[in-house]
Amino acid sequence: MPPRQQPRHIARELALLSLSQIKGKPEKLEQVELDALTLAAIRTLTSEVQDTLETASAEVKRGHNQLFQYETRATTLESSKTMIEDALTLTQKAINRLANAVEFPEIIQLATQYEVREYAMELISTVARRKKEIDQQLETVLKDWQLKRLAKIDQDMLRIAVAEILFLKVPEKVAINEAVELAKRYSDDDGYRFINGVLRRFTEHIKHNNPTG
Repeated sequence: MPPRQQPRHIARELALLSLSQIKGKPEKLEQVELDALTLAAIRTLTSEVQDTLETASAEVKRGHNQLFQYETRATTLESSKTMIEDALTLTQKAINRLANAVEFPEIIQLATQYEVREYAMELISTVARRKKEIDQQLETVLKDWQLKRLAKIDQDMLRIAVAEILFLKVPEKVAINEAVELAKRYSDDDGYRFINGVLRRFTEHIKHNNPTG
């Protein structure tokens, strides 16, 4: 069975996309219906695409203004070129998000499987209940970074992986590999390398502090 169709892989993706949208007390999250879960995930994808395209549009305008409103100097041209390149990168990111949205009917169909919904809700409720503890663990290994400075979806990727390792007895290698696969879909090259590095530092940290655990 290909990884994209494995129930827990789909559950992680559904949990990642729903986490920032699902509100309520942790003990009530288990009662969230499937349609609310999938709607939350769709809203996250829509918001991500909209925000990315708006940022790309602003970069194009800045580059255009710099080219045509100021004296054309080498530094101006180089700066404008950089802005437009950044805008193209952001546009590609938005296109990738749209490609993920096109695949979403498959996720919804698979989400009807009992195992998918149950594990997605287990991830969401675990992160919600233990968020303070998870964030403290992550802050410890985020060298020169603060968790709140990361993109929201990157924060949630890290939280899901840490929740799996600490509380759901998922093998470290599996949790890290799954987080990296999600980052490849919903982040960029730097993003998935960053996620991988943080989680590997986290596992080393817990081994160092719990050598017999």
